[in-house]
Amino acid sequence: MLKRIDIPGATLSVNDIGQGSPILFVHGFPLDRTMWREQVADLSRDFRCVVPDLRGFGQSTVTAGKVTMERFADDLGELLDALQITESVVLCGLSMGGYIAWQFARRHAARLRGLILCDTRAAPDSSDAAANRLRLADDVVSLGPEVVVKAMLPKLVAPGFKVREPLWIEEIRQVMLATNSHGIAAASRGMAERADARPWLATIECPALVLVGEQDVISPPAEMSEIASALPRSTFRVIPDAGHLAPLENPQPVNEAIRTFLAATSFSTTTNE
Repeated sequence: MLKRIDIPGATLSVNDIGQGSPILFVHGFPLDRTMWREQVADLSRDFRCVVPDLRGFGQSTVTAGKVTMERFADDLGELLDALQITESVVLCGLSMGGYIAWQFARRHAARLRGLILCDTRAAPDSSDAAANRLRLADDVVSLGPEVVVKAMLPKLVAPGFKVREPLWIEEIRQVMLATNSHGIAAASRGMAERADARPWLATIECPALVLVGEQDVISPPAEMSEIASALPRSTFRVIPDAGHLAPLENPQPVNEAIRTFLAATSFSTTTNE
């Protein structure tokens, strides 16, 4: 099920599982496609789940220097071309995957049937936050991904999840440690200069589902609620007992919300019955 897909300037590793209307899953920083395992296990029974490692992450090839959110979005369009997916897709992105989703909506609107935005932001970095990202990029190249683990892992999940699921915490840590330092740095530099998406939220015409963990300290529920209010056709859902990685921390209500959203937007499905 793992494919290696060549696109301009990179080779992406991608899981392409199931049949039916396509859902394109876009992971967060500095993770990989495995963060969507609970969604894929459920939704691939009825939908085609396309789950890539972004360039620089997982088993995809690395582009050093800087990779912008626009470049990531265009990579996804080129991936769909390579997979010969011509029908419109639902894009489901978390955190950095949401930043990429905003650019996909601008640059590839005709390919987009719906958006699922998990624990992300529309606002750009402040000058201090951008400077921190640039500093992190330099540090990770010099010192390795342990720098990112120390900075980010404590904020990614709710405190209760750390207690309940220590094996999951260790797996997340190992994914981050295995990520190429130059890939981390390139994405961090790209996020530091990402555009302010708030001015164009009102122009996004496709249906959107906005999900946030109730204990998310990176993209808090109040901020995510503002995003939902700005989108013309949105549904907002707070996921209990979850932080920034809500789809992994509490997958059942996330999957239920996604299925309800897909049903409401009249997606065709195939069934195994």
